Amino acid sequence: MTVLKDLPEKWFPVVLPLQRRKQKGLNGAKSQKKRTEEERRVRANDREYNEKFQYASNCIMTSKYNIITFLPVNLFEQFQEVANTYFLFLLILQLIPQISSLSWFTTIVPLALVLSITAVKDATDDYFRHKSDNQVNNRQSQVLIRGSLQNEKWMNVRVGDIIKLENNQFVAADLLLLSSSEPHGLCYIETAELDGETNMKVRQSVSVTSELGDQNNLASFDGEVVCEPPNNKLDRFCGTLYWRDKKYNLTNQNMLLRGCVLRNTEACYGLVIFAGPDTKLMQNSGRTKFKRTSIDRLMNTLVLWIFGFLVCMGVILAVGNAVWEREVGSLFQSYLPWDPPVDNFLFSAFLSFWSYVIILNTVVPISLYVSVEVIRLGHSYFINWDQQMFCSQCNTAAEARTTTLNEELGQVEYIFSDKTGTLTQNIMSFNKCSINGQTYGEATDPLAPQPTRLDFTPFNPLADQNFYFYDDTLLESVKVGDSHTHEFFRLLSLCHTVMSEEKSEGELVYKAQSPDEGALVTAARNFGFVFRSRTPGTITTTEMGRPVTYTLLAILDFNNIRKRMSVIVRNPEGRIRLYCKGADTVLLERLHPCNQELMNITSDHLNEYAADGLRTLALAYRDVSEDEWETWSESHRCADKATNCRDDRLAAAYEEIEQDMMLLGATAIEDKLQEGVPETIAVLSLANIKIWVLTGDKQETAVNIGYSCKMLTDDMTEVFIISGHTVQSVRQELRRARDRMIVLSRSRDGEKEEGMEGWAEAGFMGNGFREGQEGDGTAAAAATAGGKQLQCPPPPPPPSNNLMDNISGEFALVINGHSLAHALEADMETEFVSTACACKAVICCRVTPLQKAQVVELIKKHKKAVTLAIGDGANDVSMIKSAHIGVGISGQEGIQAVLASDYSFAQFRFLQRLLLVHGRWSYLRMCRFLCYFFYKNFAFTMVHFWFGFFCGFSAQTVYDQYFITLYNIVYTSLPVLAMGIFDQDVPDKRSLEYPKLYEPGQLNLLFNKREFFICIAQGIYTSVVLFFVPFAVLSDATQSTGVPLADYQTFAVTTATALVIVVSVQVRYTQLVRQKKRKPIGRSVGGAWRGAGSASEGRLGARGGSRRSGYAFAHQEGFGELITSGKNMRLSSLALATFASRHSSSWIDTLRRKKHTHTHTPPSASGECSPAPSCISGSVPPLSNSSSVLGGSQDTPIEEETGTPPAQNGQSDLASSTQTQPASEAAAPQASSQAVTLTAGRTHVGDSPGGWAATLGSVQEALFGWKSRAAASNSPGPPSVAKDTSQIV
Repeated sequence: MTVLKDLPEKWFPVVLPLQRRKQKGLNGAKSQKKRTEEERRVRANDREYNEKFQYASNCIMTSKYNIITFLPVNLFEQFQEVANTYFLFLLILQLIPQISSLSWFTTIVPLALVLSITAVKDATDDYFRHKSDNQVNNRQSQVLIRGSLQNEKWMNVRVGDIIKLENNQFVAADLLLLSSSEPHGLCYIETAELDGETNMKVRQSVSVTSELGDQNNLASFDGEVVCEPPNNKLDRFCGTLYWRDKKYNLTNQNMLLRGCVLRNTEACYGLVIFAGPDTKLMQNSGRTKFKRTSIDRLMNTLVLWIFGFLVCMGVILAVGNAVWEREVGSLFQSYLPWDPPVDNFLFSAFLSFWSYVIILNTVVPISLYVSVEVIRLGHSYFINWDQQMFCSQCNTAAEARTTTLNEELGQVEYIFSDKTGTLTQNIMSFNKCSINGQTYGEATDPLAPQPTRLDFTPFNPLADQNFYFYDDTLLESVKVGDSHTHEFFRLLSLCHTVMSEEKSEGELVYKAQSPDEGALVTAARNFGFVFRSRTPGTITTTEMGRPVTYTLLAILDFNNIRKRMSVIVRNPEGRIRLYCKGADTVLLERLHPCNQELMNITSDHLNEYAADGLRTLALAYRDVSEDEWETWSESHRCADKATNCRDDRLAAAYEEIEQDMMLLGATAIEDKLQEGVPETIAVLSLANIKIWVLTGDKQETAVNIGYSCKMLTDDMTEVFIISGHTVQSVRQELRRARDRMIVLSRSRDGEKEEGMEGWAEAGFMGNGFREGQEGDGTAAAAATAGGKQLQCPPPPPPPSNNLMDNISGEFALVINGHSLAHALEADMETEFVSTACACKAVICCRVTPLQKAQVVELIKKHKKAVTLAIGDGANDVSMIKSAHIGVGISGQEGIQAVLASDYSFAQFRFLQRLLLVHGRWSYLRMCRFLCYFFYKNFAFTMVHFWFGFFCGFSAQTVYDQYFITLYNIVYTSLPVLAMGIFDQDVPDKRSLEYPKLYEPGQLNLLFNKREFFICIAQGIYTSVVLFFVPFAVLSDATQSTGVPLADYQTFAVTTATALVIVVSVQVRYTQLVRQKKRKPIGRSVGGAWRGAGSASEGRLGARGGSRRSGYAFAHQEGFGELITSGKNMRLSSLALATFASRHSSSWIDTLRRKKHTHTHTPPSASGECSPAPSCISGSVPPLSNSSSVLGGSQDTPIEEETGTPPAQNGQSDLASSTQTQPASEAAAPQASSQAVTLTAGRTHVGDSPGGWAATLGSVQEALFGWKSRAAASNSPGPPSVAKDTSQIV
């Protein structure tokens, strides 16, 4: 047998980056290997040969501890908290009787309690990880051992074993597919655990092994595989099979990866190549990390500072003791000598120093950390008990799976979200269509009567009962025999790669490579053109009840460059016709000139569908003569058999015949968003939270969903696409994008300055609102972009970070996976971060699970911002573990994301309430608690410091020992705990209506070093008053009998009583003072309060402003060729999931309008829907449809488009501002189907720097009941705006 001795050159792109790049988040198996694995050699059925390479076993471990390591490792982690180490040090000091004034139990009991509670919590979390690992490791698998199949646990599977998989089983390890029960060694898999995609994919064994279906043949198989080392690349595999002195190339199409599920395949056999931690699934899994909040990290720093302050006080008092003992104490030596260990004043001062360290340690008592844990536990229960985060459909409540990160929820700046299953339901439905210039589909007018669902059963007994359509005019057109309509649905029933299974007469199940194709074929089925079956050379349909068999002459396959597919068929009459469907950007260019008028009408329809966020396709056909077919068939056959440039020759042949086609119409498919996704993203954006979507889907799908969920809008200044294939091209595209941002920002700012003359500059005080907050992208800026592609000359050096931070306008960035791989390299990180972070939204396409984690780590490293990752599949686990906060959605892709998350719930829309309500409240409560706690303890402790100057620096305490012990536990515990658990500055509805209230947490304004010093200064001032006022009163006071009134106990009790009263009253007084001290903040609340499109909450949500991506289907490339070869023909195949009934996401119908009056009236609640922000400006103009520019895609350019500019004038604004809010939900019979309204009206006159006029004074008035009249009177803007912004909302 001949094998390769050296590393194949083709593996360099895989191996070398792995050696260069530091692989984070992998299990410890790699570190156990003594050498770097450059290539892997696996011999089938030979464990002895494979064991000498010491490959990892198939056992996985995601837990942190075991029985032996739990105690030392957990204590080590806990004593990383500076406070725990500090209290341990104090405990040691208290065990020394010569210096201790307090009993040791005052420290050891609470310290042991805190350590025990934390240890129990960590042990519980790790127990569930162990339980999950054991469940996976103990799964059974059939392993071929010595010629017979034996059941083995997954953990006992070894590299080189041959295992048998049956239908619906998980793949145990990364396998080389050897044979299958399907023809030609095919099998079907679902890869949701890996990439989140639920559509099935095809894998095929090497031809030489596909016939080894018998156990005896497999037992004698001794082939050897030489392949690349373990890596995290899900879409790439390079290797060679050596068997019987021949070699066969291996690709990713021959591999079954761990985490996949075998579907629609009775059985298959595979050879284990990678096992356990070496599998690509585990290579993409992140390591379980110990997460701490930013407040915890700040607390560590503050404890060190406090300890330094404590040492300084101890030194001062020790020096005072030395001076006093030398000058005064020496006079008492004759009758009051020093204790035996003390023989001079210096040693006395040394002991006094440590005594004061013990006495003054209450500046940071251990009860602080006990109280913090209690408060966090209470906040976690509030999340668990929140009925508004309970999903009745799946009977799932929100769950706080950790208690340590609650306040971090109030500081999130970046959200990283998966797409499939997180933003979308991954359910496609045929929604609208355009046929011969006539559009069909649902009415989007929310005021019109809702049409009823069509019943296809009387018309077509083969109709799918789960298909929903509402426009009866289309069905009537089919019934009357309209030729264009019939040809339209005939195309949909023939031009596809769907496989059909007929379980019984009339019971059809479709198996589609893409859910888009399944939706189109199902639509044709319901309208009377039923796809029944196919063979390599025929397609059988039932047309209007009549069976018809077409001869399939050719499939012109789909790929990402062509963006279309075609079939050539011969009908029973002998006529040859080509049917084509694809992106309108490429298909309309190939039409016959006589279609110009129809093309214009259809293009308008496509624009309308795209504006609704629907995925569009154009359909066309052409007749082919026999002579033309013969000629083209010969050229196609030559191109297909070509050995060089086969793909290019096939593309040229396809291009030759796909010309002069006749346009039939267009389709519009809705990829259903989860309920409330657009509203949630809009509100989170108003809270200055940047949302990045990291998805494994292709670029076009991701961009479409971006428009659908309102991440991308036509009001954006520009949308940039990065799609370079080399480091240099990616760098140039990023720099061109930055230069474009700077140019547009300067142009926009220049226009604003001209229109803003005479306006007072908006001042932003320390209340969570940045000065110079970035504004919204305006229609004027979009018009400046003007629908031009990103064609710029070579860029200059990158601009400074300060310049990028001051970018105004709204930009978005779309980057492909191959470009992202280059952007994540060490020398490109800064380029990518500076460009991406200047954008309002970022979409990363075709990314691997590990790349998701790397993007999160990149932002954590460069921006020092709090990050949140949300996903629902196993492919999101590494991202969830890498972010500061991980949120899992209990969706259709298993519970792996939930098990790895910190918080979990059932719907993406609950994220809005988790952050803006629970997160904001938790941050606010914790900050107020810490400020008050430090205040009251400095006021309590500093009394000892002042008393030292009057007691000879003898380390005598003022208070009774039990009062010192119980001060934080009993006397002052309830007020501070009540404030930390229950305090609310505003109700939950106001938090949702005013997202800008979230911003102080992002800026960390409520508890920082400055606030800390203010609190301790106030505490020191209080201690001065508490000590010296009673001291001055009692020092010279006498009773009526002449006996001095003052004694030590009276003074101590008086001071302690005053202390308890003062700090208890201060709980409420401090809040009132803080609220009253808030100054009016200028006119404009920074950030973009941008309006959104309208849609009904009924069957269809019209999502405003979407760019057409071009096509809405994408079966696996080469699948058409597989069909015509006949290799995948099997009648017993199962189908994909049945399409569920429509349940469209609701969207905001109109902007919330409130009538402004001079009297204070609180805003009304908006039902049980997630409240949108309240209207701050009364002007509500029509939404802008001006186009954003999608620049420079090398692979998948997106068509330019110029929308219709909105009507922007003062009169329309003023007219719209007088409209009143719709009637309440109780008065509306269709309340459940009506959309809630979003706030904000755009100020078009002058266009203020914030982009949306709003006064924080009105917010303050709504929150605190007082009005900032100064801000209203000092804002000389346009009268209509001034009127709006001076009134309470």
